Amino acid sequence: MSAFHEAPLPLFDADEAPPGALAAGKLPSYIRDHRTRLRARFMAGGAGAMPDYELLELVLFRAIPRQDVKPLARRLLDEFGDFNGVLSASAVRLEATVGVGPAVVQELKIVEAAAQRLARAKVMHRAVLSSWDALLDYCHTTMAHRETEQFRVLYLDRKNVLIADEEQARGTVDHVPVYPREVVRRGLELNASALILVHNHPSGDPTPSEADISMTRKVEEAAQVLGITLHDHLIIGRAREISLRAEGWL
Repeated sequence: MSAFHEAPLPLFDADEAPPGALAAGKLPSYIRDHRTRLRARFMAGGAGAMPDYELLELVLFRAIPRQDVKPLARRLLDEFGDFNGVLSASAVRLEATVGVGPAVVQELKIVEAAAQRLARAKVMHRAVLSSWDALLDYCHTTMAHRETEQFRVLYLDRKNVLIADEEQARGTVDHVPVYPREVVRRGLELNASALILVHNHPSGDPTPSEADISMTRKVEEAAQVLGITLHDHLIIGRAREISLRAEGWL
């Protein structure tokens, strides 16, 4: 047991950086030059000037400092579809990808958390109607690529300012339990005047089911009794969202 504690720990997992490369202590010139060019292009043109695989490479540079990460970036995109899909993938699924170890997972999850926090900051304590596009961006960032359903409630004050964003429940790939009385009870605790329901469809298709519509109407009825307005129910898919209000179901 003492030998275990005294043995030096490797800086990176073997599946992320070959021991020989670490021992050499120097990047091959073609990798070093490629990384320098990518970083310079990012600083000059931002993320908009880069395809997903190059942006992903930039993230992987920190986790895998001494090997070519382009093949891994492409494997991740082949597996998860796009940059957001890679960031949103579960740790278990990420680690099932050849070349991914704890350091890579940690780096991806740090970037995901930063993206979600930035998107949330753009909508919290702001009037929803004047920041609707930012609200949709936030919902897509946090929910579009989830592998299971998540149900959130956005609580608003009298001026339609977002005062709370809370996850009410998580479910399976095609179902999430929702309790209208709990949704409304929490609204009373927050002294909210209105609310917006949001949930995702992991299938990617945001078309509402009969259960979605029925649940929405039950929440609306419970809210009306207590003087709380249900503004909308947004269903988030992979590439688009559906507003039940806009589609005439509310």
